[in-house]
Amino acid sequence: QVQLVESGGGLVQAGGSLRLSCVGSGDTFSSPAMAWFRQVPGKEREFVASITPRGDAYPESVKGRFTISRDNAKHVLYLQMNSLKSEDTAVYYCAAFQRKYYTGSVRDTDFGSWGQGTQVTVSS
Repeated sequence: QVQLVESGGGLVQAGGSLRLSCVGSGDTFSSPAMAWFRQVPGKEREFVASITPRGDAYPESVKGRFTISRDNAKHVLYLQMNSLKSEDTAVYYCAAFQRKYYTGSVRDTDFGSWGQGTQVTVSS
């Protein structure tokens, strides 16, 4: 299974912005849905954003602040994060939906090709 490679994380003050990138292959980007998740130590991986040809989706915790986008020609997935809060601190991962037709799932077990993640730390 081809892995994705995330980058763009770092340390930022509350209220600041970061843009994460995720590079994959043609195979991973042929998935019907791509997504971003995040995880803090001791907690389960949390859904952050997804994108399909029909549009994108977000949980309430990041809606209006985060924007997911993709460049299919370059096989790159992005996550623009604005108005960052201390609770956004986590390791961020991108992933590809593993089935032929997207079900709308936000469960991390339905996604694969996980990379090593990129750390985002927001100082208050």
